[in-house]
Amino acid sequence: MHKPGLSNFTQLTQLSSSRQMGWENISSASEFFLLGFSEQPDQQEVLFGLFLTMYLVTVVGNLLIILAIISDAQLHTPMYFFLANLSLTDACFVSTTVPKMLANIWIQNQVISYAGCLSQLYFFMWFVMLEAFLLAVMAYDRYVAICHPLHYVMVMSPGLCVLLVSISWVTNALHSLLHTLLMNSLSFCADHEIPHFFCDINPLLSLSCSDPFINELMIFIVGGLAGLVCVLSLIISYTRILSTILKIPSAQGKRKAFSTCSSHLSVVFLFFGTSFCIYFSPPSIRSAQKGPVASVMYTVVAPMLNPFIYSLRNRDIKSSLKKLF
Repeated sequence: MHKPGLSNFTQLTQLSSSRQMGWENISSASEFFLLGFSEQPDQQEVLFGLFLTMYLVTVVGNLLIILAIISDAQLHTPMYFFLANLSLTDACFVSTTVPKMLANIWIQNQVISYAGCLSQLYFFMWFVMLEAFLLAVMAYDRYVAICHPLHYVMVMSPGLCVLLVSISWVTNALHSLLHTLLMNSLSFCADHEIPHFFCDINPLLSLSCSDPFINELMIFIVGGLAGLVCVLSLIISYTRILSTILKIPSAQGKRKAFSTCSSHLSVVFLFFGTSFCIYFSPPSIRSAQKGPVASVMYTVVAPMLNPFIYSLRNRDIKSSLKKLF
């Protein structure tokens, strides 16, 4: 005998179960797929060799700068203390993304775990913002050295230098943790393909099935405020530096004053120029094909060039490197 009530109850139970399974498939993401640059086999070896070389040059170059500063007592000054922290940041920054990309190319597997993706996001955001903070601190150091040379030793005391660097490390660690926890609260759709070679915040938000309003609001408020502080510090410091240099009567004095901050200014333009081109460019530039290629400029190329910029344009660093070798 047919029982319509029991049949309807069974159908409702099956429908509820299927919906629950579908919701679990959407809300839980165990892994993502980093699409990288190219899936063509003939280009994988070229990409592996290119990025391996760039990674080794970056790490070795920055570690040599750190060793040169530590080993030479004449370089135990605020400017080189900040430079050592910047070199350490560059080495960590490039180590956050490139080794995983090299491993994926080597084993021909694009998978990154959910925990690994969030960890990569955390350290990437930490070091990219730390680099911006350190560049702003170094600009203040150059401002005091050029505009107030007689008070430089008193103002840039060891305690203040350690405090500025400590604030930069701790503040950005908390800033990165905030965005990572907010990202962890989102649900992700069935498509887990990231059109990038690392887990950046914008590609991850585009894969979310949840409303990313809170995430975007925090990026705008907290991230925007941090970036604004760095940019304003750079602009104000170099505006006053330029004003002071222009008041120097002799051309030789102007060149000597400008040479003390030329290396830092070159690094500032390289880092901020390339990063702004990525995050403030039109959507056509941030396409799936062009985005990863453009991101290489500030995630790989800039950390690789920084040691060369400081070593080639700085006599003290070149002298210390010769002693080190």
